[in-house]
Amino acid sequence: MKPVWRVADVRAAEAGLMATLPAGTLMHRAAAGLARRCALLLADRGGVYGARVLLLVGTGDNGGDALYAGQRLARRGAGVSVLLLTPGRAHAAGLAALRAAGGRLVDRPPAVVDLVVDGIVGIGGTGGLREAADRLSGELPGLRGRDGGRAAVVAVDVPSGVAVDTGHVPPAASGRPTAIRADVTVAFGALKPALVVGPAAALAGQVELVDIGLGPWLRGTPALRVTERSDVVDWWPELGPAAEKYTRGVVGLATGSAAYPGAAVLSVGGALAGPTGLVRYAGSARADVLLQHPSVIASGRVADAGRVQAWVCGSGLGTGEEAAAELRAVLAAPVPVVLDADALTLLVDGSMADRLRQRDAPIVVTPHDREFARLCGEEPGADRAAAALRLAAWMNAVVLLKGDRTIVATPDGRAYVNPTGTPALATGGTGDVLAGLLGSLLAAGLAPERAAAAAAYLHGLAGREAARSGPVTAPDVAAALRPVVAGLLHGRPGSG
Repeated sequence: MKPVWRVADVRAAEAGLMATLPAGTLMHRAAAGLARRCALLLADRGGVYGARVLLLVGTGDNGGDALYAGQRLARRGAGVSVLLLTPGRAHAAGLAALRAAGGRLVDRPPAVVDLVVDGIVGIGGTGGLREAADRLSGELPGLRGRDGGRAAVVAVDVPSGVAVDTGHVPPAASGRPTAIRADVTVAFGALKPALVVGPAAALAGQVELVDIGLGPWLRGTPALRVTERSDVVDWWPELGPAAEKYTRGVVGLATGSAAYPGAAVLSVGGALAGPTGLVRYAGSARADVLLQHPSVIASGRVADAGRVQAWVCGSGLGTGEEAAAELRAVLAAPVPVVLDADALTLLVDGSMADRLRQRDAPIVVTPHDREFARLCGEEPGADRAAAALRLAAWMNAVVLLKGDRTIVATPDGRAYVNPTGTPALATGGTGDVLAGLLGSLLAAGLAPERAAAAAAYLHGLAGREAARSGPVTAPDVAAALRPVVAGLLHGRPGSG
């Protein structure tokens, strides 16, 4: 997993490293990595020589990084202009170096710009964009390069205007939540939360992490960890020669109803794409489930389902007394449970609080923002990771807070973020598929936080794969899961 660090931890690491280096070394390392990435972008746009580069420079070291990178590009023949947002407060040595290399000052963007470097505000910035930067952010999409195409935007460490530790985008001078939208963000030494979570992550574009020697100096606990492909592969259960359906795990699903049979079909489809050897269904949609999935063992209620290693409950279940009885039966089982959708609604009035407290087996809850608000009395707010962690501690459960950058939070304070999400998944029924897959991973023996992180990762990949063929539906996502899992595990012995 990739660690993600708060500003205070990054600042402390920088201070420790700089104390061992000649003055300015760290900035020149950062500038070299930034210039290299800019040069690669320009290579696809006619080359560095003759390119038109615009530096947007504020105060502090972030602007210094941009100026020294501009110096390197100017030495390779690029025409580099710099627009100072706070004249007189720019990094003096960096500005002098750029001007000595042929860079020039401008008071407005030139007519032709191939590449914009956003060095306005770095990790020390607070609040939204100030007036001049806010105005510039609206002008950037209209800038055109030598080939007539839109100017590429590269952010220095983080896009200007974002709340670095939360991924929130605060209101700018205009009153709107506005920040620079980058095609590429070159991050120095460590990932920051705004690059991986919240609305800010969508503004970062492609994130490239440049090694400046900070790693050994980063101490303490990361704010977040980003799930990687290798993590999911490592966690996936291997099949030995003695494996059979029961040793692989049995997952039970108390989902769907006469009113919502599709939720049952979709959640079972998600479970069948997972690693377990047998799926049991309990509910009134059993005829629909068996029609679509004849390998499933179906019964009418949880009490008659037989033994399982994990339960999934809630998707399309309803909120009446019959549904509540099924939820109580699931909570009474001494196995991990996934509570989704209607099961979360049934928890809101507190009538099942004692059953939750009495459980020793793990619980995973999978709210979207509106369900989170019903459980907590308020929206997740600006800091989604902190909100998920609060709910996890309060419920003593693993929380999978769904969204474009889904967050998995544990009761003991760990948080993970999923990098594969896509807005294409914002359609009815996709959460049912996710819940089924998550239950299958739990039944196969994965720890709850790993099961949640792996399910979110694979679900996101399936959403992307389904989107290749056009508008996405939940059945498309369920159908894409099996080939996505197969592709992930291709070549691994014993993957099943």
